Amino acid sequence: MTTTAVTPAPRPLVRHFVRHFVEMLLAMAVGVLVLGPLWPVPATLAARADVASLVMATNMSVAMAVWMWHRGHSNAAIGEMVAAMYLPFLVFLVPWWTGLITGDVVLIGGHVLMVPAMVLAMLRRTTEYGAAPHIETERRGVAARVLERWPSVLGLLATVDNLLDPRPVPVYAMMILPVGYLAIGAIRRTLRPRPVLLAQLGALLGYLILLGAAVVAGPQWGQYLVGVGWIFHAGWDLWHHRRNLVIPRPLAEWCAVVDLIIGISVIMVAATL
Repeated sequence: MTTTAVTPAPRPLVRHFVRHFVEMLLAMAVGVLVLGPLWPVPATLAARADVASLVMATNMSVAMAVWMWHRGHSNAAIGEMVAAMYLPFLVFLVPWWTGLITGDVVLIGGHVLMVPAMVLAMLRRTTEYGAAPHIETERRGVAARVLERWPSVLGLLATVDNLLDPRPVPVYAMMILPVGYLAIGAIRRTLRPRPVLLAQLGALLGYLILLGAAVVAGPQWGQYLVGVGWIFHAGWDLWHHRRNLVIPRPLAEWCAVVDLIIGISVIMVAATL
């Protein structure tokens, strides 16, 4: 009896397959975090398992579909993946409507089944998902350019509430800025060569001085100084982004938007004190 050897999948194919899967999971998480608060669903309805699960599936589907479109996936692949978001919940909603299971089972079970459903949808198109991500030239319109700046978009969405409802920021919160760079740089081992480390330590010293000045200045002028500190750090983020230093470039871009908006909102608060 002869045996046929199983040829292992090429490493690039597996790597790209996993990359597509992880990217979609991240897009789904972003959809839940960003789109979830935008739904004007009354609390009584949001507590229902059918409403909660379908809203969540929609949030994940929208974000994931947009990202897949940006990556150049076919419409059929996008449609199949959207179906993989909804079908696991629908499987549990039928017994829930008949009173056989609880709402928690619907939500937990739907999420658990969603992962194998996504994998099955991807296995239908191993050639597409096993290829390197790409962006088709005809899709490079305004929407594609916006998606290329996705860290800025996420930063804006994360802080738009600061502009709509400005609030003071504790003085000591400024220390998150220089300490964060040092911590990330230490973990990533990107605080070399020596001038890079000295620049980060110089920033830490500068913010310690600014913090002391803000404490002494009092509530109003202290908030002005806090706002200036956050705005200055937005420029620091952009400097690192352009030179690809210390922290990942997408994170530097996201931080620049977040720091700028927080700084502006704090100065708006200071002007009203």
